[in-house]
Amino acid sequence: MCGIAGLWLSEQADATRLGDRMSRMNDALYHRGPDGGDVWLDEQDGIALGQRRLAIIDLSDAGKQPMHSANGRYVMVYNGEIYNAPELREKLASANITWRGHSDTEVILECIAHWGLRDTIKRLIGMFAIALWDRQKKKLFLVRDRLGIKPLYWSRYDGHIGFASEVKGLLAGDAISREVNQTGLDAYLRFGYVPSGLSIYAHAKMLKPGHILEISSHDQATENAYWSVEDAVLNGQTHAWSGDDQSAIDALEDLLRDAVQRRMVADVPLGAFLSGGIDSSTVVALMQSVSDRPVKTFSVGFEDEAFNEAAFAGEVAKHLKTDHTELYVTPQDALDLVPKLSETYDEPFFDSSAIPTYLISALTRKHVTVALSGDGGDETFGGYNRYLWAKQLSRAAGSIPFGAPLVSRGLTMLSPQHWDTLVGLMPGKKSTSAIGDKIHKAAPLLAIRDDIDRYHALISLFDPDKLRGKHASSKKFRVPGEKFCRNRHLDYVSSMQAMDTMMYMVDDVLTKVDRASMANSLEVRVPFIDHRVIEFGWRLPARLKMNGSVGKYALRQILYKYVPRDLIDRPKTGFGVPLAQWLRGPLHEWMGDHLANEALYTDFGLDRRQIEKLRSEHMSGKRNWGHQLWTIAMLSDWQKRWLA
Repeated sequence: MCGIAGLWLSEQADATRLGDRMSRMNDALYHRGPDGGDVWLDEQDGIALGQRRLAIIDLSDAGKQPMHSANGRYVMVYNGEIYNAPELREKLASANITWRGHSDTEVILECIAHWGLRDTIKRLIGMFAIALWDRQKKKLFLVRDRLGIKPLYWSRYDGHIGFASEVKGLLAGDAISREVNQTGLDAYLRFGYVPSGLSIYAHAKMLKPGHILEISSHDQATENAYWSVEDAVLNGQTHAWSGDDQSAIDALEDLLRDAVQRRMVADVPLGAFLSGGIDSSTVVALMQSVSDRPVKTFSVGFEDEAFNEAAFAGEVAKHLKTDHTELYVTPQDALDLVPKLSETYDEPFFDSSAIPTYLISALTRKHVTVALSGDGGDETFGGYNRYLWAKQLSRAAGSIPFGAPLVSRGLTMLSPQHWDTLVGLMPGKKSTSAIGDKIHKAAPLLAIRDDIDRYHALISLFDPDKLRGKHASSKKFRVPGEKFCRNRHLDYVSSMQAMDTMMYMVDDVLTKVDRASMANSLEVRVPFIDHRVIEFGWRLPARLKMNGSVGKYALRQILYKYVPRDLIDRPKTGFGVPLAQWLRGPLHEWMGDHLANEALYTDFGLDRRQIEKLRSEHMSGKRNWGHQLWTIAMLSDWQKRWLA
């Protein structure tokens, strides 16, 4: 695990100047690899590669990068872990390679020298971002893993090519300007993050998952896919599971155990995040089933019981007999982290669960260098609450096809407070928590006839055309997989899962985990995002994912073998913070300062009146606009840190 960066100039370079720029790029990524940092450069070809190392496998100098292939043709820097490296090494036995060490970096390089790049990439099981320089053909190749677990930005600016694990690396090496990409800005305002294929900067892009970028010269670059979610869906439909449900569950358990066990190999201490939910509990249970000692597990708790899962995690840890550590943090601990978020995330990023993710990463790094996580289970196995109620909305809209708009308007005629009061008077109703606000959010979705359009509305925070008016970009970003889902006539939930896997999981969930963990020099491994697990998940019948109102049905059946049902069967709470309350309380002044930032209105063209209206309604308690206001405040925070 590490941070990588590089520069390729359009002409022969002065070694001192090129080395200086490369060193600055490398130094900007120090947090991703505090165990060492090296640079290789070729002044004749004007290229330099750099790496910051977090040593996980082969801690000796034999594992250092940049690394050269034995035949001298290739030079590579790489970020990630390859979990089938020992098997690939065995397959090269007939090649009579004199191995220098046992790092997976060396295995990748020699596989490329033996089989070629594309054939090698298709054989890899793991997470990776690779930069490969072919000294013979004078070509640079950039590769990102199938599901986008590891980040890789690249740029073409001012007569050179640059790449880095994080945008701050490109900025440090003057590999991009600070000009804002208007399409990226609109995408952020809509989704709360900048999707792959774009960045917030005009001259940089995040390489798409499952893609290889071949750069032959400074004006010739070709990007092609070697794997896609669409193909996984099609193959799943073609080779749908034909056995009974129990055999499918057993096969899934075997595959997950293999995915988990492969990710437990390390030359440094290893543990796992444990929230007490289905996904993390399944990972830890399978870890413990193949371990001869207690697995080290970690959780973070909050004083606010509505957001506290530490007690559940503690019960699961006690049952599984793990070596468990938990940290209870105060609201002030979390609030103190807010000013650090823009430094950590480089681009504007709205997901407030980055706060507990950072905190658990910091806690875990005090004890281990590698941690397994349960991320990715929701998208593949139908775990999000929105899958259930979006399906219900679709059915409701279909049952009143011509009256849906009228019903939608009728639902919003009563204020959220009136709905809270009315529902609270219903016999047997124990909780009315924000029910009126939920009705007001769901009502507009009811009036939308098309499922894909409803999905867009469901995941959108703002309409950039309305929020920015004439300043909005004319080039609109389309959600990956939208056309595919329409053409294949996938059911609504399957369409949501596919599109979530292609964008939300990659650019929100995995981005959140990568930046928070690497800011603390912690490697996080994600068994549920093994591409074999994703592919198998698409073979399963829908009833093994969402069975009635029960999500992740197959995973539950596996987990019940290791953990009693009463420790697991409870409403899904997510991994969040009391954002709405914080913005009305301890973060009120902070929010006010950021919403008063003139750059939001002069540089970005946001509608001040619309934002003030949201703030007024939120502060009065009329509506919960916490996510929307946080999105704008984080944009302001990013602007002040990186553009001002």
